[in-house]
Amino acid sequence: MTELAEKGMSIRRRVLGEAHVGRAEANKSAFDAPFQALITDAAWGHIWARKTLPLRERSMMTIALLAGLGNYEELALHLRATRNTGASEDDVMEALLHVAIYAGVPRANHAIKIAKEIFAAMAQEQEA
Repeated sequence: MTELAEKGMSIRRRVLGEAHVGRAEANKSAFDAPFQALITDAAWGHIWARKTLPLRERSMMTIALLAGLGNYEELALHLRATRNTGASEDDVMEALLHVAIYAGVPRANHAIKIAKEIFAAMAQEQEA
């Protein structure tokens, strides 16, 4: 594994959690291995590992972009990752308000519905 891949995998595990990354790695096949390497190097090793912004701000930007583009499955993943990035529910709401204005109310409305479900499930997990 290259130094970039190691750095990317470390950040990926820190943000998304050991369980998620472990499942993704266990399910990796020869078909998607190049894609997994690409996102580990480019997204996690280059972008998320930069020192300019803390994980909290990167998390909020990612959530806003995913919601604005309608990538709701990835949005749910990154909403769950807020427990690791330090982004609060208030931070997420601020990001989604920006989505409403700059990307459209329907996208923000659906993202808010998903966020409410994810945060409620996370709260129940903490209580258990």
